[in-house]
Amino acid sequence: MQLKNTSKYYGLVSILIHWLMAIAIIGMFGLGVWMVGLDYYDPWYHRGLWLHQSIGMLLLLLLLFRLIWRLSNPVPEIIGLWWEKLVAIWVHRGHYLLMVILMVTGYLITTAYGRGVDVFGWFEFPALFPADKGRETTLGFYHMILAWGYMAYIAMHAAAALKHHFIDKDTTLLRMLGINQNKEEKEKHHED
Repeated sequence: MQLKNTSKYYGLVSILIHWLMAIAIIGMFGLGVWMVGLDYYDPWYHRGLWLHQSIGMLLLLLLLFRLIWRLSNPVPEIIGLWWEKLVAIWVHRGHYLLMVILMVTGYLITTAYGRGVDVFGWFEFPALFPADKGRETTLGFYHMILAWGYMAYIAMHAAAALKHHFIDKDTTLLRMLGINQNKEEKEKHHED
């Protein structure tokens, strides 16, 4: 399997980024929901928050890389009717927009006290704005609402992928799994 995308297939880098971010974002949502229910004196109240913040900042860096990678690679042709293609384009744009907003609000919540975000003790994202304790509460509310909304968005995205696979019987889902490409490459190699 090639590293870069082609006009027919996603490359290994795009596939790995897609699934890594999908698993991490769903895990971050679960961690966030769990953290909200913790008591201040629970030992995981601070550890969970630190873990959530650290992973969130790494996801922000990965998202920036993902955007650069997407802009520098061809995007495989979208499968479906004209209106499905249009919806797919806007759904993908919506994914990027929601991820950016979620991660930026998380960063702004974390830096509301004027301190940077420590990422697993490896490095720190500096606070870009002065302390504003009111910002934490307001943005925390929006971050939570966006997170729930994004989980619904992801569920619709997954349902659409399953529709393409089981009802339309096309290769949309297989391409993001790298399956069809491997099968066709083996057949081509066998013919040579």
